[in-house]
Amino acid sequence: MRVSDAERPELHWERERVARARAGDRGAFAELYRAFAPRLYARVLLPSLGDPQAAEDALSETFRALIEHLPELSAGESSLWPWLCRVARNKAIDMHRARTRTRRALVGFESLLGSLEHAPDPGAELETQTGRTRLRARIARVLGMLSERYRRAIELRFLEDNSRERCAALMEVRLGTFDVLLLRALRAFRRQWEALEPPERDVG
Repeated sequence: MRVSDAERPELHWERERVARARAGDRGAFAELYRAFAPRLYARVLLPSLGDPQAAEDALSETFRALIEHLPELSAGESSLWPWLCRVARNKAIDMHRARTRTRRALVGFESLLGSLEHAPDPGAELETQTGRTRLRARIARVLGMLSERYRRAIELRFLEDNSRERCAALMEVRLGTFDVLLLRALRAFRRQWEALEPPERDVG
């Protein structure tokens, strides 16, 4: 004979803690986190993202969503696990999309910085130096138009050539937060760059 959900002790335990967490009991929420977080990390997020730091960021976002939706969750649902899996997968998909958008933005910015490299043709060196000087001035001008956080993110990652992890540590944010910040900074840079009057001659 099949045991009903209501008679399963693990579901009784879970529902009791959901009810307590909904009432503001932080200890009950911590118990739910300890019960579900390791499985979500190991079975859903790490296999999907392949990066421990990204998986941890997505895990945090998943449980932040749980806090926000606790008042809406029905006490009659069989378990939180399917809901948490669905949210975790969506967070992983969002991160994949953010990575794709960031890579596209990086290609454009790195191409711009690539114009500052020395030209292989010595005969064109003087003209190239003039072009690089003009381009550097334009980049500095655009960076000066950005917010301090956006400017700092770009400078740390590209002008100082720090790793993403080092940038995140220097800005005192999580790696996933830094990735989002950098994407927004690059978008802001591009908007300001395109809004400027074009220089007399651009290189490359």
